[in-house]
Amino acid sequence: MERLSTLDAGFYFVEHRNVPMHIGSLAVFKGPAPSYGELAELLAAKLPAVPRYRQVVRTVPLEIFRPFWADDREFELGYHLRHAAVPPPGGPAELRELASRVFAQRLDRDRPLWEAWFLEGLEGGRWAILSKVHHCMVDGIGGSDLMAELFDLSPKPNPPAAKPWEPRPAPSAAELIIGGAVDTITWPTRQLADLPRLIGARLPTMADLADFGRGLTGSARRLAKPSASSLNGPIGPHRRWTWATASISHIRRVRQAFAVTVNDVVLAMTTAAFADLLAARGELSPDLVVRSLVPVSLRGPDEHQPVTNRLSAMLANLPVGETDPVGRLWSLHLQLDDLKRTRQAVGAEFLTGLAGFAAPSLLALGSRAAFRIPQPLVQTVTTNVPGPRFPLYLLGRKLSELYPYVPIGDRLHFGVAIFSYLETFAFGVTADYRAVSEEDLAIFVNGLDHGLTELRKLAKKKLAGQRANPRASHHPTS
Repeated sequence: MERLSTLDAGFYFVEHRNVPMHIGSLAVFKGPAPSYGELAELLAAKLPAVPRYRQVVRTVPLEIFRPFWADDREFELGYHLRHAAVPPPGGPAELRELASRVFAQRLDRDRPLWEAWFLEGLEGGRWAILSKVHHCMVDGIGGSDLMAELFDLSPKPNPPAAKPWEPRPAPSAAELIIGGAVDTITWPTRQLADLPRLIGARLPTMADLADFGRGLTGSARRLAKPSASSLNGPIGPHRRWTWATASISHIRRVRQAFAVTVNDVVLAMTTAAFADLLAARGELSPDLVVRSLVPVSLRGPDEHQPVTNRLSAMLANLPVGETDPVGRLWSLHLQLDDLKRTRQAVGAEFLTGLAGFAAPSLLALGSRAAFRIPQPLVQTVTTNVPGPRFPLYLLGRKLSELYPYVPIGDRLHFGVAIFSYLETFAFGVTADYRAVSEEDLAIFVNGLDHGLTELRKLAKKKLAGQRANPRASHHPTS
């Protein structure tokens, strides 16, 4: 009996009516569209590579034991593969509206926690697949994702033949009670035994441990800064979702000019977008920040198993009150460099590990409480997932655009997901429908472009100066 990890169970327990906890994407392809039957055959052939997609989460009364995975004995592919048409004329506005409604809907907890929507009717003869998968199943970077299995590297598809599948028997009542009792007793012991390995892997030397301690002081100072609490508040079940794009070459030119990272640049763009939004609302002040949860993957480059979330997180201040675009960029660079150098993501990983010592019922209550109390310390989540620089194909059709979706936690009005594919960065922006107007969303999206445009102009001057004076420093004050 395979049970959910502490982090996976946390993602499962925090979900409620107004907080669906699935991640997703919208993949747009150049035509002609395949038939529904062709897609169904491909999915059926690929499902053996991702057994989790035919499993359901099972819990016991009062959640006295950790939830576990069980094969869905009534699995029906047709329930998970949906078919719909985008209203005419099938442009970006119609596609965004349909995607927003679909992304807002919770997944059925009595079935495997995923859906794929085959969308036809896009302008230009294009079509799309919108995918949703619960965060307790995948973390966005892990390799065990059905959508990743569907893609080919060649326009000549060679799908495998579907294999017969027989679900495993459900555990008996005796197995549930005995297995749950044994797990409840041994799970904390296993967690405790794993702590030395975890500490040794994350903080291998005394110098690393000292750096981590010094980093906690800096993190505490950053948490004391006034944040844009107007971005916190009650949320409802409906969402607005849209996207924006940016050229990878433009972002890399900025990175090169100011000797920062690509992640620094995309966070600076996000900071500019929040600054424009707060300014339009009349809420911007010089010392204000927007505090963002920044997920950090703990996966190694070749780590695909076990099928579980391998995430930690850092808290970063987006300096929206800074009016100088380069000062904003450099502030982010120094802050993120300090967070990484002092390994501040380890703190969140340790806290998750300690949560594993709690009884499953307490873990459920704690997870729900953590996401439902006011969260003035955090205003948004910003996640950046690197994607392939080479083209992908599905049934011989080229994937032309790929936009990410990230859920928002309770009392958070915004979430931003960033994904790179070919020569483009795609920003997927999720917002609460009631708290964020269509005008707000337009200001935010335009702010992303505004932030990059400002940095590109300054980077052009910077690079020209460097060519004229090769010894010039990369520091923005030079």
